[in-house]
Amino acid sequence: MPILTLQQRLRELGRIRIGQKVATSNGKTRPGKLDRFRLTSPSKELLDRVAAKYGGTVAPWTPEGGAGQYEVITDARRMPIHVPPQPVSQYFELWSGGGCQRRCDGVTELLKDRPCICGPDPEQRQCKPTTRLNVVLSEIEGVGVWRLESHGYYAALELPGVAELLAQTGGYVEAFLGLEQRTAKRDGQTRHWMVPTIDLAVTPAALMAGAASVGTAVAAGRQRAAIEAPRPDYLRLASVAETPDAVRELYEQAVAAGHMNKKIADALTARAAELGAPKKAPVKKEPEPTPDAEGVYDAEFVDDPADVQAVWFQVIAAAGQHGLTTEQVEAGFAQRNGGTHPSSGTVAQMTAYLAAVKAGEVR
Repeated sequence: MPILTLQQRLRELGRIRIGQKVATSNGKTRPGKLDRFRLTSPSKELLDRVAAKYGGTVAPWTPEGGAGQYEVITDARRMPIHVPPQPVSQYFELWSGGGCQRRCDGVTELLKDRPCICGPDPEQRQCKPTTRLNVVLSEIEGVGVWRLESHGYYAALELPGVAELLAQTGGYVEAFLGLEQRTAKRDGQTRHWMVPTIDLAVTPAALMAGAASVGTAVAAGRQRAAIEAPRPDYLRLASVAETPDAVRELYEQAVAAGHMNKKIADALTARAAELGAPKKAPVKKEPEPTPDAEGVYDAEFVDDPADVQAVWFQVIAAAGQHGLTTEQVEAGFAQRNGGTHPSSGTVAQMTAYLAAVKAGEVR
């Protein structure tokens, strides 16, 4: 019999990485990105198996301040895996040469049991969002897990949602670990980066019905019930979001997962308004309008895009409380407004639609 108060786990065989240190002209090093997986481990034998399956050459490698290990830069951007219960953990962390200095959940700094001292402004935050994912490499012999660590925003946003879905199975689920390139234009520059992803080898319907446990469990027999994975911390993720669109993705994720409530809705709406608030331009004195021959003045009323977006976020929040998906909300808006998509809607249309959603008139 196992100790009931002790959460068992498999040993860590190695790390899965998506970057490496590269030399600079001044003799120092800097982080360098990769478009394929790099694996490191104290065991050369394990990495020889990895290289035989996924390509690459095994070479000695020594991490900063650590003992000698081995590494292999593979040719793989996609690997079959089994995902264990509770595969993901997340914290804001600050590291130095002396180790981890801070580990925070967004409210409490856990190492010293004190309030988080970074503050809500992501531009001033010293701690980085740190997401750790444990997986079993299905095609590599060895009993244990491999750990992938990411400091990216999108990994922090997307991986916990998959983890929560998988946690409900209570077993090991077949999936694929992949690398996906993302592109965005910021400050006039086009930026590219790689994001780790998990794709299931079974349909979500089969997974939720428990069919994934048939033929896919790593170990048979009686299993301990997994501790339920926590839902994503939407407020913390919103605090590191850089654009209103990123906050809207959080809205849609919360709605789809059935997590939306007034507290989350209000916080995300405020964060979206903060990120999307237009900069005030110098006030220009407009010429006085003149009436036509009948004494009528021409006037043009233009909605502020920030106001439209703010009301739309309220619509999404209200829809989530009624179990509506984003697609249903958009279709309902178009149906009530002569085919107009929400992206072209006015404040008046949004406000009227918000009232209809709150009244339960949208299905």
